[in-house]
Amino acid sequence: MQSVSGHRGLRLVVTAVLCSSAAGCMTAKIEEMREAPTQITADEAIVLLAKPHLEGTGTEDKFLDCLERELVGESVSADVADRQRAGKKFEPRSNLKNGPFQIYADHNFVDALYPWLEPSTAPANAQGFSTFLARPGVTERVNSMGVRFIVWVDGVTQKTDGGGSIACAAGPGGAGCLGLGWWEKTSDYEATIWDLKQGVSAGSLTTDVKGTSVMIGAIAPIPLIAPVQSTACDRLAGQLKAFLLGSSAEENTVVSRPQ
Repeated sequence: MQSVSGHRGLRLVVTAVLCSSAAGCMTAKIEEMREAPTQITADEAIVLLAKPHLEGTGTEDKFLDCLERELVGESVSADVADRQRAGKKFEPRSNLKNGPFQIYADHNFVDALYPWLEPSTAPANAQGFSTFLARPGVTERVNSMGVRFIVWVDGVTQKTDGGGSIACAAGPGGAGCLGLGWWEKTSDYEATIWDLKQGVSAGSLTTDVKGTSVMIGAIAPIPLIAPVQSTACDRLAGQLKAFLLGSSAEENTVVSRPQ
């Protein structure tokens, strides 16, 4: 574990090696940069938004849904969207009595503030964030929704390498496979936290998980899958929850966890 104090805040870097007999080993790196104190309450809400991209691939919806489940126990945005499509009444934010905080459905938040969070107009830095909050009616509308923090999430999971081969054949004596194939995936995500109450950038979190999956051909194919995206979700959600609650990063980070 390494902690470095910068001129704008506290930076924490943690690298872990995660091993499992069923999925091999992965490496997970978490980095936290805090610029302002945070202490969210149970009646305040956050909204998780995929960082807007004019070009290229944005963060996967299933990763954002995973973060919501890890943070409050349910996929709020996905559930609200399903109820809307079914023509049912919906509450655009979670209503958890014992939850650490609430989550506001992402598309409802963006629609309520149209067009200021569209890809071409969304704030990209601290200056743009201040301009966004200064627009007529924005602060009042955000306060009415009970949203305290916007969490911009950027990143993807992608295959970075691979090789080998497996051959399968069937004959009079039966069928079988022989060989070995492997592929490496990386889940690289960043969450930037903006405090709407204080009008400042509170900091950022990054997670980088790398793992190699293997398919062994031994009569029947035997897959050994490294769950890089779910691990990245689990690690980022845990660090984000601790960050929002104002907990010490050192006390809430798992350095290594053999599985």
